[in-house]
Amino acid sequence: MWSYVARRIASGAIALFGLTLVVFFIVHLVPGDPAVTLLGPRATPEAIATLHREWGLNQPVYVQYEKFMSHLLHGDMGASLFFHAPVTSLIFGRLPATLLLLAYSTLLAVLLAVPLATISALRQGGIIDQIIRVVSLIGLGAPAVWMGLVLILFLAVRLGAFPVGGYTDSTGLHIQAMFLPSLTVALGMFPTLTRSLRASLIGVLAADYITSARARGLSGYAVVIRHGVRNAIAPTVTVLGLNVGYLVGSTVAVEVIFAIPGIGNLMVQAVLSRDFPIVQGVTIVYGVLVLSINLLTDLTHAALDPRVVLE
Repeated sequence: MWSYVARRIASGAIALFGLTLVVFFIVHLVPGDPAVTLLGPRATPEAIATLHREWGLNQPVYVQYEKFMSHLLHGDMGASLFFHAPVTSLIFGRLPATLLLLAYSTLLAVLLAVPLATISALRQGGIIDQIIRVVSLIGLGAPAVWMGLVLILFLAVRLGAFPVGGYTDSTGLHIQAMFLPSLTVALGMFPTLTRSLRASLIGVLAADYITSARARGLSGYAVVIRHGVRNAIAPTVTVLGLNVGYLVGSTVAVEVIFAIPGIGNLMVQAVLSRDFPIVQGVTIVYGVLVLSINLLTDLTHAALDPRVVLE
């Protein structure tokens, strides 16, 4: 296992290097000058040139990239052009909000998917099964932006059950404040999990060892939960990991809608202000998160199913 983990980390490092290369040069191709954005349209050429020299933007792009990589290897992502603070401290100050959103969303998606998939598999072809499948299709096709606005309108504005947005400093209020944004992300994730677990569970419940377990007089609960769901969950874990990795980047819109001070919201501010160091730093952190989630998914799948060989 450790050999597999070492190989994945090495390949992940190569992927991150390619990511830094692509992001650095793409960011510098984006129209707009950060010096003009900061100083305003009436800035003089002398003032713009001064900022260019101060920020190192007057140097060739490959020289800027060389300095960026040199600092990155020492754990320094540079300084923000507009916040006038180290990029590392800005990102890690906002990272907990994004991680909480991802963890909360994953938990809600699992809590929705497991019972719905189990009921759907046990009532295969029935009315309840059809309803669950239609709801899953609706959730799969609904954009996160639209879903978030609908939840805000009904659960926050009309019912007043949850805050419209924001992120409190009190730990006890985090769960309530983050429920709506987490539910928005979960509603886009649970349909795929439900369909995957339903298909796996239907195949498992038709297996011979399930018939034998029922013949031995085991209760329906023991057969379905201990033998059925437990053996059908492994493929769904892979689907869950892929979806969480995909949602790492897609939570940006949710953070903006609900005014969550996460790294996605920071990324949007940096793009609008042409703050190159923050854009590059946040992208690298997103890449590390995706690679880490994929590695953890493979290890979890292997732990759940001994037949899986890590190669």
